[in-house]
Amino acid sequence: MNKLAIGVDLGGTNLRIAAVDDQGTLVEKVTLGTKVSLGRDHVIDDMCNAIQHLSDKYKSSAQLLGIGIGVPGIIDNETGLLRESPNLPGWAEYPVRAEIERRLKTIVILENDANVAAFGEKWLGAAKEYSDMAMLTLGTGVGGGLVLRNAIWHGANGMAGEFGHTTVEPEGHPCGCGNIGCLEQYASATAVVRMAKETIAKNPASALAGAAHIDAEFNAKSIYNLAIQGDEDAKRIFRYVGRCLGIVLSTLVNSLNLPIYVIGGGVSSAWEAFSPSIFEELRRRALVYAATSPHEGVGSNEGASAHVKAGPGHKTVITRALLGSDAGLFGAARLPMVSESLR
Repeated sequence: MNKLAIGVDLGGTNLRIAAVDDQGTLVEKVTLGTKVSLGRDHVIDDMCNAIQHLSDKYKSSAQLLGIGIGVPGIIDNETGLLRESPNLPGWAEYPVRAEIERRLKTIVILENDANVAAFGEKWLGAAKEYSDMAMLTLGTGVGGGLVLRNAIWHGANGMAGEFGHTTVEPEGHPCGCGNIGCLEQYASATAVVRMAKETIAKNPASALAGAAHIDAEFNAKSIYNLAIQGDEDAKRIFRYVGRCLGIVLSTLVNSLNLPIYVIGGGVSSAWEAFSPSIFEELRRRALVYAATSPHEGVGSNEGASAHVKAGPGHKTVITRALLGSDAGLFGAARLPMVSESLR
């Protein structure tokens, strides 16, 4: 009998649920809107109904190994409480795991969404040849995850991997976490739009201003499109994104000495616009990278496919994620599979 697990990616905008087999095949995926405004009970009900639907559909043809759920925010792994989540207002100190288990009458594994994205890339994506890796996810904010010896590393309090709240500008823009100058304020989709609006305020006749005027959904993708068309203001913003990422990655490379660092999330689609600045900063700032770069001196795309060419444990690879928005689904589904193998 085939073995399946159900993975859930709970985001502030979209709720996605998938059945994934133990070979990594996505059997079926359901995508719903996350109706946060209707309250957390409504969202949990939507999630549990979709999980139950998939479970019932495949229970006669496959063994269900379990349910893994990725949630944005800080999770108490022992109790299953969601301590805090900026993308899910009203969910602070909410017993997410207990509520889901009560509705489904089964055990679930709850995990931070950036951690499950990293776990997905470790299982099937850019880091599948490595036992140790770090991932930065560039979305509405900037998340991060660590996988060490093939397992998610949580740290002492379950909060390891908060790379987005590393300071890159000591007197920089205020962050929602209470710090100022966090990476999240310079490398997230929200930050890209903010920096574009700051540029527009200084130069109302710029191409950015024109794009913002005609595009009701003016977003990071709109700005990237201008950058690849050669607009200097848009290109400058993404160079700055890369510089800030390079500063944080330099610190990670020097302190952790992991073989691979993966960049994912929606903003990673602008890789060509910001990655040259990442490698420029790495070469300037990271002693370990200078000694272990896979393609020393090759240029701006040196990390784009390096994970294919560099053997595990020998080189420091910085590369783009491969699984796109499905990384979290695969990682969440992988959680009960690994748990099953340890029983």
